[in-house]
Amino acid sequence: MQWVRDLQDFYKWADSVSDPRTTKWLFVPSILSPISFVAIYLLLVWSLPKVMKNKEPFQLTNLLVLYNAAMTLLNLYIFVEVLISTTAAGYSYSCQNLDMSNNPKELRIASVLWWFYASKIMELLDTMFFLLRKKNSQVSFLHVYHHTTMVCLWWIGIKWVAGGQSFLSAMINSLVHVIMYTYYGMSAVPSLRKYLWWKRHLTQFQLIQFCILLCHGVVSLYVKCDYPLWMQCSLVLYMVSFLVLFSNFYIHSYLAQRHRKHERQVVEYENNKQNREAVANGDIVANGVPSPYLKEGKKHN
Repeated sequence: MQWVRDLQDFYKWADSVSDPRTTKWLFVPSILSPISFVAIYLLLVWSLPKVMKNKEPFQLTNLLVLYNAAMTLLNLYIFVEVLISTTAAGYSYSCQNLDMSNNPKELRIASVLWWFYASKIMELLDTMFFLLRKKNSQVSFLHVYHHTTMVCLWWIGIKWVAGGQSFLSAMINSLVHVIMYTYYGMSAVPSLRKYLWWKRHLTQFQLIQFCILLCHGVVSLYVKCDYPLWMQCSLVLYMVSFLVLFSNFYIHSYLAQRHRKHERQVVEYENNKQNREAVANGDIVANGVPSPYLKEGKKHN
């Protein structure tokens, strides 16, 4: 088919202009790597709930503590290494050109960005742990969209733009994930859950992250930064999608919940008020309702 041949020709051309430094790095050379990871992931997302339907949920407490501790440390390393390496290379936070040379400073940045890409692959395990523990409600469209697209986007990032403007999203996101995996690790230990009052602020931090990266992308477009235009536009659109999805999650999880709680409190207050007035009038209250039958010592037929 012609469109298949055209697609193959386009991929060959795109591959020929990819970053020569990363072309042989693990999970980078072929598009089959991200496609395979995402395909297996989606298959498990579909099949695991069916497998676990009639089984008891796994606890996995020790494994979760170790996994979340490891992911926290990995993301902390990525954040610190990106910060130090880009500072040493004199990177700009408003517009940083893409340099695919073998400059040791640029290679150092490309290397830590590969670790960030690898962390996105590792994070696919988050979903598997939810499903094995039968926490299926946690595996929402937003959750699956986030995990699958990050693997694909960062495969593109490492293969074509392992440097330049890419550094800021990796640095901010890894910092957010330090906090997020700390939260997950604490939530796996029952005795620590009472200290997790700050879950709402974690979502707020994620929203702030998307706002910063969206503004960063718009500024780079405005100043015509010497960084691939297609990647700048893709990042802006991607951040918009996250802002919409995470804002929807935040509204339904926190603001709507607060509104429902307020309505319940109003109803309870009105009921209590009626009860107090009924008692003050000498009425007897049964199940929260003033009853003249009970007041008069009569039976309600």
